[in-house]
Amino acid sequence: MTNPLAPEWLDASVDANALVPGIWADSVVRDGEGEITVGGVSVTTLAHRFATPLYVVDETHARDRAVRVRKAFDAAAERIGTTAKVYYAGKAFLCTEVVRWVVDAGLYVDVASGGELAVALAAGIDPARIGFHGNNKSIAEIERAVAVGVGTMVVDSDWEIERVADAARSAGRRQRVRLRVNTGVHANTHDFLATAHEDQKFGITIANAPEVVAEIRAHESLEFVGLHCHIGSQIFGTAGFAESAARLVALHAELSKAAPVPELNLGGGFGIAYKPGDAPTDIETIADEIAAAVAKECQAAGIPVPVLALEPGRAIIGTSTFTLYSVGTTKEVTVEAEGASATRLYVSVDGGMSDNARPALYGADYHVRLANRVSPEPKQLVRIAGKHCESGDIVVKADYLPADVEPGDLLAVPATGAYCWSLSSNYNYLARPAVVAVANGNARVIVRGETEADLLARDAGIIGGSK
Repeated sequence: MTNPLAPEWLDASVDANALVPGIWADSVVRDGEGEITVGGVSVTTLAHRFATPLYVVDETHARDRAVRVRKAFDAAAERIGTTAKVYYAGKAFLCTEVVRWVVDAGLYVDVASGGELAVALAAGIDPARIGFHGNNKSIAEIERAVAVGVGTMVVDSDWEIERVADAARSAGRRQRVRLRVNTGVHANTHDFLATAHEDQKFGITIANAPEVVAEIRAHESLEFVGLHCHIGSQIFGTAGFAESAARLVALHAELSKAAPVPELNLGGGFGIAYKPGDAPTDIETIADEIAAAVAKECQAAGIPVPVLALEPGRAIIGTSTFTLYSVGTTKEVTVEAEGASATRLYVSVDGGMSDNARPALYGADYHVRLANRVSPEPKQLVRIAGKHCESGDIVVKADYLPADVEPGDLLAVPATGAYCWSLSSNYNYLARPAVVAVANGNARVIVRGETEADLLARDAGIIGGSK
């Protein structure tokens, strides 16, 4: 019988021990004892070696996903007579190892701050393979990016035109720039809205773009290479991208009358599965349908198809990772629902909103499984709670687990590769977890977990420094 406290999307018929395909990384399976393993390494081994909470990345999955995305857009672009540039959106999750993985896969890297730029450079990437975003890039960030030879700067406002031009002149180089444009298309998981006006901090309107591009082209130190847009995140389907492409190509054609415009950047935002029942569009279909939409609009406008640039992040790294937690306490809470009493089991873990802020920030739904064992016990509606002093500190709002989940068990929450570590914090002075990469039976740290000594090291009130 379905618990009346369960949301409509939660399927009570799904086996509470099952690992639903498409949500977990490719190598995640249960071994003969029922324990979850990744890359041939058990979660118990990982917890003992690295402690919990712990971000666990299937390295092979992440690498393969990056290659698959690049090949999908390369093939789709070739079919319409052009080429593609795929930028990994570093804001999803960035560390030096991930930069190396995506570069090995043939991708470029998109950064949005001086810190992200520093990480990419520390990984040894050719700066020409970096794109730099941001609505309020500091003069110091712009000067450094131009000086090191960043391939493309995305201009977000009139102010940045002069700043980038000045930096390029001082560096004695001609800087490639894109202009971020608001198309009025806003997409979410299942649909999109197209309007004539924008009210957001990023970019400029289509109506103002010709004037701004003329300003860019007036500077000898700048090379205008194309338009850029971003219509949303966690998008299923391609209808929103097609509408945005139609508006961008019309502007692209107008701008091409004055001088060539070699590229068109349609951004990213391709969705992934977070829970059973999610049905994201596969990347090959996304690539084919976006390419076809651009080709159709270019043919109608009588212009060549430009180089296509895309910026996926979540679609590459999201499902590569799960977060491993230890259970500390459980607590049954009985409430009135639909005229009867119903019970939900609160399961508290050793992390929370400091390692996954998305449920608190965006109301995001996640999925959970008992990781160290399977159980034949009946399923119980659970809510996975963090240990922070906030009632909204929820990791998984609703799922089913075996009713005998207890303190000491390990839980795994999949699809935490994107916007979890990158949004992590030290709220309540919790140290941020380590990130480990697992492949072929080996696990290694790629981001060191913090310690209390790290937290205290920044406190200037400690006499003599931390021990």
